[in-house]
Amino acid sequence: LMTLLFFCSSGSGEDSLDRLLLAVSTSRRKSSTLGKTEPPLLCTGTRTIYTAGRPPWYNEHGAQFKEAFVIGLCGGSASGKTTVANKIIESLDVPWVVLLSMGSFYKVLSPEEQALAARNDYNFDHPGAFDFDVKIPIYDFTTHGRQKDWKNVYGASVIIFEGILSFADKELLQLMDMKIFVDTDSDIRLVRQLRRDITERGRDIEGVIKQYNKFVKPAFEQYIEPTMRLADIVVPRGGGNMVAIDLIVQHVHSQLEEREISVRALLATAHQSQPLPQTLSVMESTPQVRGLHTIIRNKDTSRDEFIFYSKRLMRLLIEHALSFLPSKACFVQTPQGQEYEGRRFRGKGITGVSVLRAGETMEPALRAVCKDVRIGKILIQTNLDSGEPELHYLRLPRDISEDHVILMDSTVSTGAAAMMAVRVLLDHDVQEDRVVLVSLLMAELGVHSVAYAFPRVKIITTAVDKSLDYLLHVIPGIGDFGDRYFGTDGSSSWSDEEQQEPHSCSSEV
Repeated sequence: LMTLLFFCSSGSGEDSLDRLLLAVSTSRRKSSTLGKTEPPLLCTGTRTIYTAGRPPWYNEHGAQFKEAFVIGLCGGSASGKTTVANKIIESLDVPWVVLLSMGSFYKVLSPEEQALAARNDYNFDHPGAFDFDVKIPIYDFTTHGRQKDWKNVYGASVIIFEGILSFADKELLQLMDMKIFVDTDSDIRLVRQLRRDITERGRDIEGVIKQYNKFVKPAFEQYIEPTMRLADIVVPRGGGNMVAIDLIVQHVHSQLEEREISVRALLATAHQSQPLPQTLSVMESTPQVRGLHTIIRNKDTSRDEFIFYSKRLMRLLIEHALSFLPSKACFVQTPQGQEYEGRRFRGKGITGVSVLRAGETMEPALRAVCKDVRIGKILIQTNLDSGEPELHYLRLPRDISEDHVILMDSTVSTGAAAMMAVRVLLDHDVQEDRVVLVSLLMAELGVHSVAYAFPRVKIITTAVDKSLDYLLHVIPGIGDFGDRYFGTDGSSSWSDEEQQEPHSCSSEV
């Protein structure tokens, strides 16, 4: 029901890719007709994907505009902070709520400190026990060390930061939009801590009581309880106080509504009658290219022919796009013993990133001309209710920031999905001038949207159509590329124009 929206980086080789299941929802979708809850899942072949996606976290300029609503949650050890946080998350009923625990920020103990902790003589309730890094470590309370994985927070609508000393840092306090203190009787907190530390952390009762009397109780009185005066709301009795939780949820909802903005609507009304940008390169409309377009644009073309001639056009497009990558002069010896002056790619590597699902159809063309190219994937769907693109799934090579990236999508209409994909790459430290967006067909509006937001991104396509219809489909267009390629009927929206009906499934995530 609740969400911890992190992605973990682990392993090496193929497993070293960052795996990000971005669409874990805080609640389940409710059927308006049957009144039942349905798991927010989408099954495609061997994949099962949560379907509550991340809406845009940037504006039409491509810059981040949507600041998360940050809730600070403080209280003594075992006061019920996590329970209150979970109740808030469940009652909010919105996707993209991140719960950060201060317990993740404990310092790694030295051997001497490990020995003190084993004897229950280390003070985990002192401010000096915490270490705030950029990344969020996963702390193991059994070994008093950090696990190998890191939890990295991606953009969120609401962030809840809970911990015994969450109000202790002045810089953190300035980031908080709402500060909540959970006030629970000390005897109840002691009973809860005994139960938790004995059952979950494998400690003995004498050690827990020793640590409570020596460190936990004095630290609460000296460091934690005085911060209650900083709270906007004090919640007595913890998670059982639904009146307080309902008031908190109402306020958060009102704040989120004030911050909403429709990126796609802004794009649809922008950049009217402007010349095409210099960063755009349209392939020459040779008789071959024109002939391929004639076949794939024809509504009567069979699926087999559509796939065959689309692949031909993709190969030409990828070859054309590679000519825009940086190169340098080099000299080689021919078999005749003569020196030849040629060109060689100037860069560390090339990564292809496809915008699922239709962008995936361009991967074979890239692999055919780029030996050992690495591939990443981004799943973006259009929300049928809001019309906004939503980020659902992301898998990129860990060191993609050092590469030139070929970003592949079949068609681009408003540019909303393409902008989201570029924004994701920039968020992963890919340099803007190292991104090449390739698409078989683009609308003028989509070209302007991407170029205006990201003026250093190169845009490569085989054709640019003038307009969009009232459904924001490219005119004259090519139809729904994904449906025509995969043979689906378009009942569930994928990226900018694509649609596919989810297959029924019973597999577990």
